[in-house]
Amino acid sequence: MISSARRIGLHVLCLSALAVLMLAGPAPCQELRKATFLPQWSPQAQFAGYYVAHAKGFYARRGIDLEILRGGPDRPAAQALAQEEVEFVTLFLSTGIDLRSNGLEILNIGQIVQRSALALVAKRSSGIRAVKDLDGKAVSIWPDFALQPRAFFRKYNLHVRVAPQGGSISLFLRGGVDAASVMLYNEYHTILNSGLDPAELRVFDFSHYGINFPEDGIYCLEQTLKESPELCRDFVLASIEGWAYALEHTEEALDIVMKHVRAANLPTNRVHQKWMLEHMRDIIMPPGKNIPMGTLLPDEYRFVAKQLMENGIITSMPEYGDFHADLAHAR
Repeated sequence: MISSARRIGLHVLCLSALAVLMLAGPAPCQELRKATFLPQWSPQAQFAGYYVAHAKGFYARRGIDLEILRGGPDRPAAQALAQEEVEFVTLFLSTGIDLRSNGLEILNIGQIVQRSALALVAKRSSGIRAVKDLDGKAVSIWPDFALQPRAFFRKYNLHVRVAPQGGSISLFLRGGVDAASVMLYNEYHTILNSGLDPAELRVFDFSHYGINFPEDGIYCLEQTLKESPELCRDFVLASIEGWAYALEHTEEALDIVMKHVRAANLPTNRVHQKWMLEHMRDIIMPPGKNIPMGTLLPDEYRFVAKQLMENGIITSMPEYGDFHADLAHAR
């Protein structure tokens, strides 16, 4: 449950975001600029703000004819961006830093999620109670979201047997691996719905182990920003407007999300998507933190980059100013 004070705070933050965006004003009458956007996973409430912005005409009002492509494990967002198949994608902050460190001229132009929701989950019946118990175990991880688990394994000197994880948690449920990757707003809820009780599980929430990496941000290529700065700015501002609206009008947002879910014929339901959207609220606007939507804090960036360096995942740390363009507050 969300406290009354929390709801009031969220309401004020969302209204403030909407007010600022309204003051920025819509784009003048002009021919719509075409752009494509690829979320890094299958249609779900994790991307509600973008779906809402599209359905409510926020992108069009800012002069963008946006096509939202269907993401998922078989369509890596980073690869699509690198091959210039799309203008915009969402990626985890750690993924963006890794790509930039390895030579891809990628830019974070708006940080949406401010804390980590990635975790490992194990059944207590497998004998896993503490971090050290993961040593030697079979652990499934998503190839596109492997940086945090790798940092976790290195930090605690764990030698695990890694298995690739797809779009389903069934391998874990069948006992094919000892532990699996979950997003606390998604797969963890699926596991609970399968009949397992929280008391039967051991959850290793990375944010509790010194590996709290902010996750979803908006990315484009540096070339795209140089050639079309207004397009990039307007995409970010419309996306923030979409998220502010979605978090204030959750039932309407869920109606829109479910249209995308049904079009993709995904095995989920509205109850699960509502759980997800409520948890997205807490990682976009973490309790106790007043971070304007779209902001990438320099200290958060440097913390993640330093963790990646110390764990041998990257060999050079991109400068904050080379990695992030603050379009969330551009006018």
